[in-house]
Amino acid sequence: MGNIVAIVGRPNVGKSTFFNRLAETRQAIVDATSGVTRDRHYAKSDWNGKEFSIIDTGGYVMGSDDVFEEEIRKQVTLAITESNVIIFMVDVNDGLTDMDKDVAHLLRKSGKKIFLVVNKVDNNNKIPSSSEFYKLGLGELYCISAISGFGTGEILDEIVKEFDDISEDVAPDLPKFAVVGRPNAGKSSLINALLMEERHMVTPIPGTTRDSIYTRYNRFGLDFLLVDTAGLRKKAKVHEDIEFYSVMRSIRAIENSDVCLLMVDATVGFESQDMNILHLIEKNRKGLVILVNKWDIAEKSTNTARDFEENIKRQMQPFTDVPVIFISAIEKLRILKALEVANVVYNNRIRKITTSKLNEVMLPIVAAYPPPAIKGKYIKIKYIMQLPTHAPSFAFFCNLPHWVREPYMRFVENKLRENFDFSGVPIQIFFRQK
Repeated sequence: MGNIVAIVGRPNVGKSTFFNRLAETRQAIVDATSGVTRDRHYAKSDWNGKEFSIIDTGGYVMGSDDVFEEEIRKQVTLAITESNVIIFMVDVNDGLTDMDKDVAHLLRKSGKKIFLVVNKVDNNNKIPSSSEFYKLGLGELYCISAISGFGTGEILDEIVKEFDDISEDVAPDLPKFAVVGRPNAGKSSLINALLMEERHMVTPIPGTTRDSIYTRYNRFGLDFLLVDTAGLRKKAKVHEDIEFYSVMRSIRAIENSDVCLLMVDATVGFESQDMNILHLIEKNRKGLVILVNKWDIAEKSTNTARDFEENIKRQMQPFTDVPVIFISAIEKLRILKALEVANVVYNNRIRKITTSKLNEVMLPIVAAYPPPAIKGKYIKIKYIMQLPTHAPSFAFFCNLPHWVREPYMRFVENKLRENFDFSGVPIQIFFRQK
């Protein structure tokens, strides 16, 4: 289950500083990709081995510092719908403001777990003045200094405890597929095509959080759960931030799935927004199948399908080992094929390769093509194993792991893909000291 923590509060109370502090632990691993526009406000983090995602809602406020109540309200509404835990941040130097009271009022009604965090408490003299925030009626206060890190460990300990209480998977242990993509790519049409025909074959299973629902699909020899993104069925009333909301909704769906079906509109082409969602999928190490929808009405010439696919793969580099299927949700064209491929990708993602097999196949390859010597030092890879992670990752044990460069990692990844089927699945490769 994806645990999502949202940070809300007025501008300039230090939300981004706190966000960066939580994010930096993982950012180096997570953010190898550039060009994901709104990345600053979404990151994976982990505390004592518990993974979670953080969203800094403040990053999305368009407009100047004299932010309107409207924008804050949007942030809070968003945090309430999309996260399991909310950090409400206030500033000890400004004291209690009317806007804080408005935010607290919205939060109290939400029924979500709220942590009231008083920021900028950079010395003990400020602790007494934080007590006025008890008036907000949100329970315990946590005093921190986001800049120095004072108090952040304590609050994280409490937040992580909260995840244990969020009931783990009510849903049966089946593959979870999410349909994601930009607005108007045809997500609802696909979901309706899958679900509408025979409603009785499909049983909704209340999800683990109160508002995400898994729908079980059991036909044609396929049995899986469809992650039902709350936002798909009803058209949002939000026009101005439609891009942003679609990204938020995608985050939620991606976190809760094993394989994502990324829908691309054939009539529009593969755009930066599709790329953003693709990066999120890759970053969360989920399986991926690209569905090019509306293929029945796209302009076609001789090589269109091939050219279209090549264009997508060019933009996706280096992660190009991904199935691309041309479908029409409305005409129900190749929909079943899409599901079958998603199932294959799911199996690729949970594939475990024995250590003996890995070494038998890969050691001769790395012996024949070792990493280039650096400053006369030769890198020798002695041993390879798959790590016990939820998505495929491999450790190559060698004498000088820190000398191994990116191009060689790519080479090794390509060889792994040639020899074992990991189509549609991001792979992680680590070089470690023997």
